[in-house]
Amino acid sequence: MQSLWKSLLGGPGTAETDVLQNIPLFEELSSRELDAVRRLLHRREYVAGESIFVQGEPGLGMYIIERGAVSIQSEPTGRELVELTDGDFFGEIALLNEVIRTATARAKTDCTLLSLFQPDLLALLDRNSRLGVKVLLALARLVGLRLVEVSDEVEDLTRENEDLRARADGPADDGAGS
Repeated sequence: MQSLWKSLLGGPGTAETDVLQNIPLFEELSSRELDAVRRLLHRREYVAGESIFVQGEPGLGMYIIERGAVSIQSEPTGRELVELTDGDFFGEIALLNEVIRTATARAKTDCTLLSLFQPDLLALLDRNSRLGVKVLLALARLVGLRLVEVSDEVEDLTRENEDLRARADGPADDGAGS
């Protein structure tokens, strides 16, 4: 599962500008367009252990890790699905739909996150439809890529499960073999 997340997420960056330029949602934007997006972002500090959002809550927006580490966890066990660090992003589906969060995001270290909320993206569409459409098209591509990756992962797991069942249901070895 770690590879699934990492393959779909942005790369490392140090400054806010670098972080945004490395996010697939924004990589095709000009400097001027990045400045417009930057004005929509909200910066927030989280302390280690603090919840960013909790599984089962409605999603409101996406988060970009400017500095720090975030653990994406499955509840109620708290099992870590992936650790994300500087330049990674998560929660982007909430920009399209206020779906229920399917995992909990918790600061693993003290972090600085940039967030983009759905109302801000919708306002951008009203003010600058060309830029809003570019961001939405990039988001649609990213979601499509994620769907393909998840489908491949499910297919691999299904195949592994079938192989394990076939071995378990196969002829018993009574030790008298040839």
